[in-house]
Amino acid sequence: MRGWTEGEREEGEGGMGKESLPPIDDDGAGGKFKPRNRKKIEAQDLKKLAPQQRSRYLAYEDPPKEVNEAMGATKKRLAEEKKRLERANAPPSEEEVDEREKHAKLIGQLKAAEARNRLRIMRLRYQANRAQEISHLISCQPTALKAVRLQALVPLYPEREDRRDRLDKLERERVESLLEDAQGLLVNRIH
Repeated sequence: MRGWTEGEREEGEGGMGKESLPPIDDDGAGGKFKPRNRKKIEAQDLKKLAPQQRSRYLAYEDPPKEVNEAMGATKKRLAEEKKRLERANAPPSEEEVDEREKHAKLIGQLKAAEARNRLRIMRLRYQANRAQEISHLISCQPTALKAVRLQALVPLYPEREDRRDRLDKLERERVESLLEDAQGLLVNRIH
């Protein structure tokens, strides 16, 4: 008979006939039931078993040291990966959001400046090619008079002036009346 503590002895002698259960062996499973094999088989006998019986027996045995180490390393790696993902998916602070917005705005301004510069260079290249073509056309004219006319009508570079209407109201009316005069009565002079 095993040795009982005083509390157990009082319960047992109380006439109720209740026996306390032996303490649960704590194998680190947190008080959960852990299935085990009822009988132990030696290594030689284990090798003699059929593969299916051997796998059934080994399923309820503690894994070897190497397997335990590999399982521990895997659990550790998974926990680190989970922490890394939580840190990566954590919502950013207001300072980080402000910094990202400033950075995005700066990148946008730089891209816009680059686009403007590309357009300016393209425009200058086009104007240079156009001027070169026009000067070639002028130089290829058969007579000097035709070359001078072409040069006057087709300028090498476009005019930078404003193309808006420079006539005031009175001048506009005078020009329109001159244009409407089909017979030329307003501009004909008698000599």
